[in-house]
Amino acid sequence: MSIIQAILCGVVYYFAIGNLPFVGLWSLQRPLVCGFVTGIILGDPLTGAMVGGTINLVYLGFMSAGGSMPADMALAGILGVAFAITGNLDAETALALSVPIGILGTIVWYLRMTFDSIFVHIADRYIENEEYHKIWRANVLFPQLFAAVITIIPCTLAAYFGASYISGFIELMSGTILTVFKIIGGLMPALGIGITLQYIFKGEARVFLFLGFVLAVYSGLGLLPLGVIAGLVAVVYVQLSDRERVSE
Repeated sequence: MSIIQAILCGVVYYFAIGNLPFVGLWSLQRPLVCGFVTGIILGDPLTGAMVGGTINLVYLGFMSAGGSMPADMALAGILGVAFAITGNLDAETALALSVPIGILGTIVWYLRMTFDSIFVHIADRYIENEEYHKIWRANVLFPQLFAAVITIIPCTLAAYFGASYISGFIELMSGTILTVFKIIGGLMPALGIGITLQYIFKGEARVFLFLGFVLAVYSGLGLLPLGVIAGLVAVVYVQLSDRERVSE
């Protein structure tokens, strides 16, 4: 991996943590998306999408309530894909390596939330001094500069130096240890799917879970037509529910 590619990975991470409206937290943060972008940077978008999609399965039930961040799935996706491509790892091994990276990445989130409170007091000072034209510095400029420092630099260093050592690290773990990592990586997607099923298997939604399962297994349809059918069923269900409420 070149230093330019490592820097681009850091920039992707900077955007992925929510620094662009409708780009960060709702799209690029997902390992499938940021993994695909990382794959493009490293010249292997197919592997990036495949490994990113595998990592994404762990975070299907991801929730960030009250400003808490249980894991940094963007960092897990970017570095997991980067290490998989540069180290020629399979998806399961990359997944096993990416999960602890995602947990470690929460330090960046809490560091940002903690220090951003300082900029609020700077904005208060601007208001007290009637320097209203400077408020944008505290609201936009300073927080973004700080976010760039704590995201681009660490991710760049991790991608550049980590990639150079990943091959030796894999050779060191070859054998039983690597097999254990593959088994753990194979089990982790089941955890993400299980958490998602807990949200779905509630109240009136239970029947749709079984209906979707039967269609997916026995219809022989692909993901796209199944998605269209699911969307149409959801629209019809909402329309019928609204009519029942109106009639009541």
